[in-house]
Amino acid sequence: MTSEKQPVKAARYGMTIDVDRCNGCGACMVACAVENNVPPAHEGATDRTGLTWIRVYKVDNGEEYPGRRTAFIPVMCQHCGTDAPCVHVCPQQAVDVDPATGIVGEIPQRCLGCRYCVAACPYHARSFNWWDPAWPAGMEQALNPGVTPRMRGVVEKCNFCHGRWHAARQLAAAQGKPGTEPVEYQPACAEACPTGAIQFGDLNDAASAPARAAKSPESFRLLEKLGTDPKIYYHSRRDWVRAKAEPGHPARPEKESHRG
Repeated sequence: MTSEKQPVKAARYGMTIDVDRCNGCGACMVACAVENNVPPAHEGATDRTGLTWIRVYKVDNGEEYPGRRTAFIPVMCQHCGTDAPCVHVCPQQAVDVDPATGIVGEIPQRCLGCRYCVAACPYHARSFNWWDPAWPAGMEQALNPGVTPRMRGVVEKCNFCHGRWHAARQLAAAQGKPGTEPVEYQPACAEACPTGAIQFGDLNDAASAPARAAKSPESFRLLEKLGTDPKIYYHSRRDWVRAKAEPGHPARPEKESHRG
């Protein structure tokens, strides 16, 4: 008698970012670049042509001193749900939503550089490689061997440190854990955040920080009314910060100054 194959228990990885705890230090941006072999900016790069997977935006409440208040909002790929705009517009099927993890993946070998996904993304979370990746002499020896650098002419973005997910999956297999269960791991940005503002976990796990944040009245998602079902939840006790996420707000994060 043959045993039936056990179904894979799908995960839905997501984040919660406490805006009130973020101090705009940029440690998440640095850790992300190091972990994922994002090269230093080309000498000809501008704010529009530079390469980054996370941008930390500085926003304020629009008041004058002494009532002026500021906040920092890290923005990366929001890992939308099944109706992710970037997936629908890609003619090469280079973008997909992994049903086992909920992660929006990017396959650079399939990308033809049309940048339809860049135009479709409402979060401005994608970067196009205008130059071949290059590092100062000797620095290439410090690259992460678990992540392949992307070539010129393709689009890239945050993938929740997929290399770390693979490593966690391999470790679980070596420990004899069933391959049908989701694995626990931490992306580089969450690990590096000195204030603990970024927390990562499985939204399908009710005890995880993102799942708890999803139910909090003080949590919000960026441009939620678009129906993209992003898996990144932001949290703030301040009403004016939460208002920044609303479409049509006069000072949306993408129009503010940013670091990076």
